[in-house]
Parts: sequence; C-alpha cells; structure tokens
Amino acid sequence: MNKLSRRISGVGLTLLSIWFIFFLGFVDGPGIDFFAILLGIFLLILAFIIFFNKKEDEIEKIKKLIKN
Repeated sequence: MNKLSRRISGVGLTLLSIWFIFFLGFVDGPGIDFFAILLGIFLLILAFIIFFNKKEDEIEKIKKLIKN
C-alpha cells in the first residue's frame, strides 16, 4: 500500500512540476517566468525524493512488527 501511495504522489508531483516549468515558465506569459521554473525544479526534486524513498517502507514494516 505504501509503494502505491508513493508512486501516486511522485507521479502527481512530477506532472505538476512539469506543468510549472513548461506552461507557467515558458508558455503562459510574454517573457520567461524564472520563479515558476525554479518552483517547478524544486517540486521535481521533491517528487523524486518521494518516489524513490525506500526507508519509508522499512519504517512501516517496523511499525507493523511492533504492533504485533
């Protein structure tokens, strides 16, 4: 279950960051919006951290062992 939620969150945040970079950064206005590009890059890095975080699975396994 945790892997699925990580994938959904990671993919959703990746799509949002791509939207920020391309559509708000380059296409939307008459010039280049550097703030939207930087925010998109930050969100993309955050999405990769969420998507590839394996420690969270280990923490969930430990919590389940402690409960039982």
